Amino acid sequence: MTTTTERPTAPPARPVDSHSLERALAQAVDGEVRFDREARGLYSTDASHYRQVPIGVVVPRSREAVIDTVRICRDHGAPITSRGGGTSLAGQCCNVAVVVDFSKYLNRILEIDPEAKTAWVEPGCVLDDLRSAAAGHQLTFAPDPSTHSHNTLGGMIGNNSCGIHSVRGGRTADNVHELEIVTADGEVMTVGPVDDAGLSRLCGEEGRIGDLYRGLRDLRDRHAEVVRARDPDIPRRVSGYNLDERLPEKGFHVARALVGTEGTCVTVLRARLRLVDLPRHHTLVVVGFPDVAAAGDAVPEILNFGVNGLEGMDRKLVTFMKAKRLSPGSAGLLPDGDG
Repeated sequence: MTTTTERPTAPPARPVDSHSLERALAQAVDGEVRFDREARGLYSTDASHYRQVPIGVVVPRSREAVIDTVRICRDHGAPITSRGGGTSLAGQCCNVAVVVDFSKYLNRILEIDPEAKTAWVEPGCVLDDLRSAAAGHQLTFAPDPSTHSHNTLGGMIGNNSCGIHSVRGGRTADNVHELEIVTADGEVMTVGPVDDAGLSRLCGEEGRIGDLYRGLRDLRDRHAEVVRARDPDIPRRVSGYNLDERLPEKGFHVARALVGTEGTCVTVLRARLRLVDLPRHHTLVVVGFPDVAAAGDAVPEILNFGVNGLEGMDRKLVTFMKAKRLSPGSAGLLPDGDG
């Protein structure tokens, strides 16, 4: 005879009173509070095929407005979705939630330190704005997705974005030093790497910060060996939580562990990012292969040449471009082959 034990389930979430929520946000938040049909329709999609009509939209003008929004949404039982440029391809920027759009007002570069090769930015800062400003110091931000002209650094932190030059500079997670965050229960804190002495000190603190760090330490201690054994050791792993960043050998880097969590753990208020030297020269080499599989087989050999970036495409992409008459003269520049 076999028996089964039912797993306990969470109580159903109570329906959100959107009218009460809208009034509370409008009274307290320094920003645009939009629950009208037009705004909800505009924010129901991103660059994907998905559509989720949000509860409402908040466009905060200040850091304090974001903190107030988190507090009020928590009190009303309303989920939050952080949004930058809305360039996600898998529906990450749309949800049945209160969408917080950082791109209109919280989009500044707060500081560039050329000597330390770092920059403090707000989450709505567009990647190309940072790259243009850093270029004056012969520096750049290494990850560069194809939407670099309008995606935001906050979105890249949410997605753990890469781009063609991640071969040289790594993922977004590899280029984050610190994050200023607000938790769902309103705790504002700055997180980054923590050595053993610092972790012991933080775990010994009273209050919410001590609770959080004790919980993170205990989670690491319980699962460290599983994480070491199972996390794939590949340079461009961007799916799933970065649990390995909390291992001692990774410096217990809470900021990098939060990169890629898509706003499910915290809301980012500011970020201190790593900058790298801007290459003095650029050379593009396009190599033709019989098919895309053969192109993939050649990658290990190509990497031996120390390339800064690497991108692959198959014949279908070129065929689609021709069908839509996109850059009709460019296809003739490509070498023969289907990859």
